[in-house]
Amino acid sequence: MKGSRKRALLMSDLAKMAGVSKSTVSRALAGSDLVNKETRAHIQKLAAEHNYRVNTNARNFFLQNCLTIAVLLPSANRGDWRISDPFFLELLGGIAEAVNEKGHQLLLAKTHPQTGNWIKEFIDAHTTDGVILIGQGAQHDKINEIAEHFNALSVWGAKVDAYQRYPTVGSDNELGGYKATRHLLEQGRRRIAFLGYTTLPEISLRHAGYRRALREADIAADDSLQRPARHSKSAGYLSTQKLIEEGVDFDAIFAVSDLFAMAAITALQERGIRVPEDVAVVGYDDVAISAFYNPPLTSVRQDRSEGGRLLVENLLAAIDGEAPPCRLLDTELIVRKSSGG
Repeated sequence: MKGSRKRALLMSDLAKMAGVSKSTVSRALAGSDLVNKETRAHIQKLAAEHNYRVNTNARNFFLQNCLTIAVLLPSANRGDWRISDPFFLELLGGIAEAVNEKGHQLLLAKTHPQTGNWIKEFIDAHTTDGVILIGQGAQHDKINEIAEHFNALSVWGAKVDAYQRYPTVGSDNELGGYKATRHLLEQGRRRIAFLGYTTLPEISLRHAGYRRALREADIAADDSLQRPARHSKSAGYLSTQKLIEEGVDFDAIFAVSDLFAMAAITALQERGIRVPEDVAVVGYDDVAISAFYNPPLTSVRQDRSEGGRLLVENLLAAIDGEAPPCRLLDTELIVRKSSGG
């Protein structure tokens, strides 16, 4: 009877059954080494069980050794990261170079604020071979859930706990915070304000380094000097204004990003407070503009080029069925005039 013929199984159907992308199915059916043995065998078994017939034209298209790698920027509208953030742009440049060297293509996605299942929704709605996520924010548990079923993930961030199922690449944030604070202490500063939102994994580690340096110097941490501030153009400025208006005694600022530090310097200079004579300032990231700010900004350098390369390396390993490690990059304190060093 007309219309009674069963619809032929599509590659997308097989991909959904296997929980992988269409390109992974195509490579697996062709015996490509880009797919690990277990996944390849599973897909081939499903294809045999469902009498799947390969569409030669589709296979030839997908078998190009070109993967589509999506870079997700969380909280693009507000929150921890902005697409115009200098550090993000420089890290993205490192990722793009590494992706290009491997002969793959890059998809940059501006996502919604970090609520709900936005990462999973993106993965379900787009045909990508893997995802690089810039920053964990407060979404560690959600990313862990996604990693149970979608392992082609690589995240710029920090290792949170022993139960983490996804690989991260990031600098040694605790050591970076320690180096920044110890440097200020060596300049004779004793009332060091900390600007940063410590509920975020990376910032929490920088704060731990700050507190370690204070302990070693036998200085008690003062809550009035620790100012939570989310990532925005005005956060460092407003936090510094409040310190001044509240009459808090401080002679140095350690800001968890260069943007925070630059905004803090602006707030200080508007009140006639000299940098570094009256208040020394250290930032974090060492973005390119730091060396040309007034005064030039002392900052903790993160290697964006190496970070981008390792993010891509980890992702390709995950796509190939491996379990890549969490990578920890060293940090370097770049001393300039803003800290008096």
